[in-house]
Amino acid sequence: MIKIANIVIACLGAFLLSSMASTVDLKGDIAQGGLVWGKVSPGSEITLDGVSVKVGSEGHFVFGFGRDAQPTAALVVLHRDGSTEKRTLKIASRTFDIERVDGLPPKTVTPPMEWRERRKKETGKVREARSHLADNMHWSRGFIKPAEGRFSGFYGSQRILNGKPRSPHYGLDIAGPTGTPIYAPAGGVIRLAVPDFLLEGGIVIIDHGFGVTSTLFHMNSVDVEEGTWVHQGDQIGTIGATGRASGPHVDWRVNWQNVRLDPLLLIKNDSEKQQ
Repeated sequence: MIKIANIVIACLGAFLLSSMASTVDLKGDIAQGGLVWGKVSPGSEITLDGVSVKVGSEGHFVFGFGRDAQPTAALVVLHRDGSTEKRTLKIASRTFDIERVDGLPPKTVTPPMEWRERRKKETGKVREARSHLADNMHWSRGFIKPAEGRFSGFYGSQRILNGKPRSPHYGLDIAGPTGTPIYAPAGGVIRLAVPDFLLEGGIVIIDHGFGVTSTLFHMNSVDVEEGTWVHQGDQIGTIGATGRASGPHVDWRVNWQNVRLDPLLLIKNDSEKQQ
């Protein structure tokens, strides 16, 4: 009887541990443009709508949703004990500003043919810089506003020029005088640092780890080098109007892999992430 009782107690204990492990606490914004993070038991595997999500050695993970994310997403966690947890995430929809502008000269709407080869090389460098899945977790320490100034453009807004929808704006624009310092919104390694991209002008990409990157452009000066590390708050350059810009500002963009996120939500969630 004692042996049977011990077996029952052991099975019950294993069941309770399994039940505890199956709870995944998500933080952040489960919304269009939002970043979400959490922790599972080390050795677990996660997919989001069938896409593999990096899980760190201690069980940390992060993922995000784009501007046009569908109303739901399927999160599947395969725990190290063999149990599987499936959750349907309800993604909050948002309303973004749409502006219609008609009567523009055609050359201001459609880029000239001679730009194409150069842009192909430049966008290739951007994709390469954002393709890493580094182990550092600077994203988990929160984000700060990268420059002093007023917000002059917002994530998700879109223009329809001469009746043709343009790509939505995926960044947060911060306007300020030329030469205003730009700081690293979070720490990480510099994956790209170029002073003269065609549209972006001076551009820097910082790898915050786990596929999370910051891209900052229209910089008057680029004061960092590729392959070096920066801490949050380190100066990386200055505000300018380089590339295709209507005035001096920095355009700050955040990605989770190839998913474009809303930087303004990250500033809002800074204090929560550090709890």
